[in-house]
Amino acid sequence: MIFSPTSLRGNYTIEPDIHSDERGWFARYYCKREFESIGHREEWLQCNHSYTKSSGSIRGLHYQLPPYEEIKLVRCVRGSVFDVVVDLRKNSPTLMQWHGAELSATNRKMMYIPRGFAHGFQTLSEDCELIYHHTEYYEREHEAGIRYNDPRLGIRWPLEPGVISERDRQHALLDQSFKGI
Repeated sequence: MIFSPTSLRGNYTIEPDIHSDERGWFARYYCKREFESIGHREEWLQCNHSYTKSSGSIRGLHYQLPPYEEIKLVRCVRGSVFDVVVDLRKNSPTLMQWHGAELSATNRKMMYIPRGFAHGFQTLSEDCELIYHHTEYYEREHEAGIRYNDPRLGIRWPLEPGVISERDRQHALLDQSFKGI
């Protein structure tokens, strides 16, 4: 696997090493030893699968509050998405900065998302499916979100926003008092 650090400390895009022949291809998406090379030593406790029908749809930006912050590993297995992470870590030199990358079934890239980051994505095609691995269990009373169009973040979504859930449209905007989590 090729771990490529982004501009946000601890955040990586990951490309699998693809082995192809006349039958097709094979790739490893997780190896404990290889993930230890970037400091990941935690167990994946939960795995989720999402499906989004329409191109331009946005999910997020979601995160869990302490003590249930989580590390995520996200992979697009059908279609294509613009995957976005936002650093919310208190005292981080990249606090409130974001990074986006295309994840698709074709490029097979993954996004490694450290604790203290919000995560969301916009579908770039119809019929997108993502697989998420989490190091913490989902805790409804500790879930939080930031509005996808928060002006303090200035995320440049590649498409005009399409379908967005009522819950995601109602996330609060960050105010000047926000200093991280």
